[in-house]
Amino acid sequence: MSNSIWIEQDQRLIWHPCTQMHDHESFPILPIKRAQGIWLEDFEGHRYMDAISSWWVNIFGHAHPDLNAALCAQAQQLSHIMLAGFSHQPIIELSALLVERAPEGLVRCFYADNGASAIEVALKMSMHAWRNQGQPKKHRFVALSNSYHGETLGALSVTDIPLFSATYAPLLTTPLRVPSPDCSHLPATEWQQHSIAALAAVETLFSQHHSDIAAIIVEPLVQGAAGMRMYHPAYLSGLRILCDQYRIHLIADEIAVGFGRTGTFFACEQAKIAPDFLCLSKALTAGYLPMSVVLTTDAIYQLFYDRHEHQKGFMHSHSYTGNALAAAVAVASLQLFDRDQIILQNQQKAVWMQQTAKRILPSAQVSNLRQCGMILAFDWVPAPGQSWDPNCRPGLLLHRAALQHGILIRPIGHQVYVMPPYIISESEMEELFEGIASAMRTAQEQPDLRWASLVQSASNHPMDLA
Repeated sequence: MSNSIWIEQDQRLIWHPCTQMHDHESFPILPIKRAQGIWLEDFEGHRYMDAISSWWVNIFGHAHPDLNAALCAQAQQLSHIMLAGFSHQPIIELSALLVERAPEGLVRCFYADNGASAIEVALKMSMHAWRNQGQPKKHRFVALSNSYHGETLGALSVTDIPLFSATYAPLLTTPLRVPSPDCSHLPATEWQQHSIAALAAVETLFSQHHSDIAAIIVEPLVQGAAGMRMYHPAYLSGLRILCDQYRIHLIADEIAVGFGRTGTFFACEQAKIAPDFLCLSKALTAGYLPMSVVLTTDAIYQLFYDRHEHQKGFMHSHSYTGNALAAAVAVASLQLFDRDQIILQNQQKAVWMQQTAKRILPSAQVSNLRQCGMILAFDWVPAPGQSWDPNCRPGLLLHRAALQHGILIRPIGHQVYVMPPYIISESEMEELFEGIASAMRTAQEQPDLRWASLVQSASNHPMDLA
């Protein structure tokens, strides 16, 4: 069947996530028939390079033979059993592998089924831990400006992107805020100093409110949904010291940046710190099945372990917690890191990425080029002598133009990023940036495309090209 048949059925049946559906009257949903490696294919045989790992999850691309085999083998043995009162081999193996790789001291794994749920777990666990210690006043949370931690109510309360949170403000708790250490607008030589200076605001807040604060939550090194805002590991190092000094938990949201994306297996490694809670999802199962996990310390675990008081236990669950199929694929994915020396490969590919981007992208339209491992981002600016029309949505414009050139990217406003699967080759990296450069030219040269079709609602999710 052709794309059009599936598009027609989709329009009658599906409400897509974080999307202003009216946009798809002018630019229909793209139905995908199959995917292999870094390539997607529609029902008419057109191919698209998945340059964002399908919202940052498919780190080994699509239909990887080893991951396919692990999934099929597990399906023949056990697909699912509830984790309350039961266990199984894949979840035990996965937990052992995660603890082995995690920062020192993170030895307990609590599973959920998506990133926002992992954040909910960490927030609840932190507050509950203080309560179990006889300090119920410590129930507030600190979050950074421009932060994103998910869209369930607890996660949304510590998110600072109004496009997500403003509508639901009556349902949310109010966190304490500190400025982001964002260095994206600065030369690399100034990142460390700027990041350290940002800690002053944290110390002031902690000194005034530490008796009420349960935890501070951060996205280590990269604030993703805010436009790939990056900062120096020195901020995390200083933050760990302040949290210890004022007895405040540190929650590291590595849902987007974990599993090798920043150049180390976990971003926290670059600061040589261990958080009190480490939240993981997205790449955990290499994009195959929903799963998330919160790693924490045995000291925190022991605060919930009580022979007499049932209410001290952590009463949180999901029906699919610790799903055996997801766990089996996650184990196979982690084994690929060792077998194929993925971290070492990524460090080399990160060098290719920056060199190729600088050589191919039109420098006059690229501002604030920045990189953290296998994440590269830049601000797309108008050509000399031009400016954006007030009604133009440049991210949507470039997304559409890139698809015409066989590249899937999803800019956040005018901020363009690539987070390709780790299996991308040097020649494919070349093709990626040639496609983005061509898309920039296409968008620039088609004024009707630039202006006429883009006067739409501003209610889109930033990940959906606000």
